[in-house]
Amino acid sequence: MASEDLIRILSTTRGIFFDFDGPVCEVFAGIPASEVARSLVDVMRQFNPELSEEMEGMDFMDALRIAPKGGPDTLRAVEDRLIEAELAAVKVAGEPTPGAVASLEAARASGRTVAIVSNNSAVCVREFLTYHGMTSLVQEIVGRPAYEPHRMKPSPHALLVAATRLGAPPGRCTLVGDSVSDVQAAIAAEAMSIGYANRAGKESSLAEAGADVVISSMDALAEALPEGPVL
Repeated sequence: MASEDLIRILSTTRGIFFDFDGPVCEVFAGIPASEVARSLVDVMRQFNPELSEEMEGMDFMDALRIAPKGGPDTLRAVEDRLIEAELAAVKVAGEPTPGAVASLEAARASGRTVAIVSNNSAVCVREFLTYHGMTSLVQEIVGRPAYEPHRMKPSPHALLVAATRLGAPPGRCTLVGDSVSDVQAAIAAEAMSIGYANRAGKESSLAEAGADVVISSMDALAEALPEGPVL
């Protein structure tokens, strides 16, 4: 049975947003994320060897965030390389996260509007959804703003764009995400958030960040959606 907190959040949710990497799929299940990060360092080295040293050991998203320090050409090259890596990754990422399809189906069946709101590129999200026959389950895809890494979550930018496109007030929207930055973005957008704790230890970090409720499986969301009709 779904928790009362989860049903309460869903009962006021008109627009439900899903982060992509985690709640919908494991983007880098087939290609190590560390390999992608190294490839971005290699690109940076061609433009700015000193900055490439700063990027060493960084998560690839953090590496992208500092790419603007190298100038517009550097940022473009790093971003384009990351998109290439994402497209390659989703082709070998395997099946959707267990419970993801059921959650998307339940969200649409409940009459809610549905969007993917991701720090991954929109093109890689669309590629994955198309490959797995899921495009009809999502009304909007708001991916990483091209060449504007400062607008990635935890910035509220993508959530506000999704809310506008779906015609739902941010306060009636809920983001399902597996990272602290997802929760922070929802708070900044004055939206609600459901933390998806897909790894040990995430329950506490998501709750401490301010998630309205935390679930440990996407199946829990799929089961709760019919129980939390929109008020």
